[in-house]
Amino acid sequence: MLPLQQVPGPIEEFLDQFGLSAQGLLDQYGSAIVEVLLAAAVFLVAFVVVYAITRVVLVGLVGRSLSARGFGETVTGLAGKVARSLALFGALAVAFTIAGFGSFLAAFATLGGALALALGFAAQDLIGNFVAGVFILRDEPFAVGDWIEWNDNSGVVQEIELRVTKLKTFDNELVTVPNSELANSAVKNATAGDRLRVPFLFGIGYEDDIDAAKRIILDEAASEPSILDEPEPSVILTELADSYVGLVARIWIEDPARGGYVNVRSEYVQAVKERFDAEGIDIPYPYRELTGGIEVDDGR
Repeated sequence: MLPLQQVPGPIEEFLDQFGLSAQGLLDQYGSAIVEVLLAAAVFLVAFVVVYAITRVVLVGLVGRSLSARGFGETVTGLAGKVARSLALFGALAVAFTIAGFGSFLAAFATLGGALALALGFAAQDLIGNFVAGVFILRDEPFAVGDWIEWNDNSGVVQEIELRVTKLKTFDNELVTVPNSELANSAVKNATAGDRLRVPFLFGIGYEDDIDAAKRIILDEAASEPSILDEPEPSVILTELADSYVGLVARIWIEDPARGGYVNVRSEYVQAVKERFDAEGIDIPYPYRELTGGIEVDDGR
């Protein structure tokens, strides 16, 4: 290292412009520079040690706790990321304190709190969707591949993320739904069980034989291979409407998926309609009878 008297000329010229010398700077600020370097070294060592220990302990503890409570890999992974972030900020706080930068840490904490408050107000919906996503992944009201209905909408679940759930409609459209909407709505999962009951309303005329119509409905259910024998199909009279007598058939199918549901119901209803036509049972349509007269004014 060069003696201060032999410092290269350009540096001396630069310092001379401000009326300073290298020896003078060292005499005036040498101890302060040493203190800063020592504090920086203490900060670095403290940060590395505290972060390493905190990360191992905290992330492991969070992962084991969530796994023991039945949370899936997605929630556990998210919690691990949050735990690592907390370990990072905690290590920074401890390192600043040990290194003697407490005042800086206090100012940073005040600024950080204000920023967090502002961001919290600005991102309420985003945070709500994240929280809802965690509960959906935890409670598992539906899974990928399930056919669900909510708020007069329906679709097959394609992907469940922390902020949104992606579904494909039966017109092959991709719908992205915020998780808060699904978490705060009544969701019907038709594929949650291994069997599904399919009701259908048949309307017959008032002059038709109700018992004969019930027999046809049950016969066609028995002849359809996709309809289960157990639980047994049934028919009940549900209403006496303006233009028809309502008979509700209740059948069970083994494939609760949307495709199986639609296909079985379509084939079954067509078979019953053809039997009704063959045996003279009417399926009436609504009609109105208008009475009264019409007066015509010829202008005379």
